[in-house]
Amino acid sequence: MFVKQFARLFHHYREALSPEAEHENAAWNSVPAEERKRLITAARLAIMELDVNSHLADSQRYFAKPGEAEWGY
Repeated sequence: MFVKQFARLFHHYREALSPEAEHENAAWNSVPAEERKRLITAARLAIMELDVNSHLADSQRYFAKPGEAEWGY
C-alpha cells in the first residue's frame, strides 16, 4: 500500500511542478492503467534502492577503511 501511495504522490508533485504553461494537472484516476503500473514499479524500485543504500551506509559506518584500523597492540 505504501508503494502505491508513494507513486500517487510522486505523480501529483511531478504534475504540479511541470514547467509546461498549458498543463492541466491530471488526476491519478485519469492516468492510464499501464502508466500507473509503471509509476508504481518505479516507486517500488526507488524505495528498494534507498533501503539497500541505507543498509550499505550503516554497514560501512562500523568498519575502518583498509589501513586505518587500530589493532590494540
